[in-house]
Amino acid sequence: MEGFCFARCRFTRLVVAMQLVMGVLVICISMASLHRFYTTDALLPGGLDDPARCARFHGAVAGGYSGFDIRALADRVDEVLVQLAELQDKLEATALKIGKKTKKRKGKLQQQENMTMTEFRRFLEDEVIQPLYGAHIALRLIRIPRPDPDGGDSGAPAVDPLVNFFAAEETRKYVTAKRNREGRPGAYGANRTYGSIGHACVVMRRELDEYMSYDVGALCPDDWDLGQRLMLGGCDPLPRRRCLARASKLFRRPLPINESLWALPDDGNVRWSRYHCRGYRCLSARNPRRGYDRCVGCFDMDREKQRWMQGSNGSTLADFRMEEVLAVKAGEIRVGLDVTVGTGSFAARMRERGVTVVTTAVNLGAPFAETVALRGLVALYAGLGQRLPLFDNSMDMVHTAGVLDGWVDLQMLDFVLFDWDRVLRPGGLLWVDKFACARKDLDDYMYMFLQFRYKKHRWVVSFKSRDEVYLSALLEKPPRS
Repeated sequence: MEGFCFARCRFTRLVVAMQLVMGVLVICISMASLHRFYTTDALLPGGLDDPARCARFHGAVAGGYSGFDIRALADRVDEVLVQLAELQDKLEATALKIGKKTKKRKGKLQQQENMTMTEFRRFLEDEVIQPLYGAHIALRLIRIPRPDPDGGDSGAPAVDPLVNFFAAEETRKYVTAKRNREGRPGAYGANRTYGSIGHACVVMRRELDEYMSYDVGALCPDDWDLGQRLMLGGCDPLPRRRCLARASKLFRRPLPINESLWALPDDGNVRWSRYHCRGYRCLSARNPRRGYDRCVGCFDMDREKQRWMQGSNGSTLADFRMEEVLAVKAGEIRVGLDVTVGTGSFAARMRERGVTVVTTAVNLGAPFAETVALRGLVALYAGLGQRLPLFDNSMDMVHTAGVLDGWVDLQMLDFVLFDWDRVLRPGGLLWVDKFACARKDLDDYMYMFLQFRYKKHRWVVSFKSRDEVYLSALLEKPPRS
């Protein structure tokens, strides 16, 4: 009995001591934050008597720091204090439970059993150490403006953009500037490196913090759909993650290239958890519950083999034969870009003719990107909001079908077309494949394509329905110097 009381008292004293330590830590954090805000000027060379030093630190802006978000900093400090307060409440609740009586059992009051060493260790690791470590890391990631050592006397305070804005630890680590080791210049000539992130990530902060909440070095959460939702919402590029990408548990060796071009991949090579269907057979155009409405029939390989092969014998005049298009620049079309929603059939047909085509693909209700890659083709996982990661004048052809239709805003289309013009080389071909729009909007969209003064090789407008039309065009970029 005495041993039991001694162990219980020892644990109680330990919990009380930890409470005292937590209280002192909260007070120290508050005092340190106030000290760093109110005495930084005095720590600068020259002190408060040097107006130049003060102007340099404050970014020469009256009333505050230039480009620094005080509200975000206050939010991060509040989060740390809340974490410490929750930890203190948890320790107090645990201390109150020790020594309490349990319910009567057979007319006798029994005392609660004391924790074993294994349970006590688990309690410390899960309930104390991890929250305390999280608060410690969150506090260390807080940044305030400081003189930039590389900015000279006239430089503004060095502030990492958005470093105090996001709550997730990995996001804040990613957006923090990474200085080169030992001050040596990097491969690109810069002395620091910033992680790229889309500006709309600020608007989608909650979703991004959820996306960046993972265990470093472990398997990534199965949340590719969340990442795609962020991309299509303007949070593009997404920040990198330090976790291992998941793959299908049933993954099998892909087919050789001479078989994979016109064969559907094995169902086991695709992660179907975020799709309505659970196999390629379900994606048939005849299935009304297939889960997607773009590029209906793209997973029918027999149908896909006939595309761009029938030409004037097809259903509309807007269908161009691939041989006729390549004959316009015989032997000059070597690399191209296909901006579409599909499974890569255009790139497969071009590969048969010795042309390398990169296909943009987004998984809009079906595994388009996976299918393109499993067919042995290059899939560029990118939406319309992203600048093409290609250098100027590097593509022989840009082909588009099924993405830019009458829904697109004219100014958005203008930015996209100018980006295509940038990557298309002089003499390159822009193939507009059955652009669908309302008849009343045709003149506006025609102007968007004609403003670049490309040479017309083919220009066809045909009826899609009573109120809609197709526009197909084959245009050649003029030389510019």
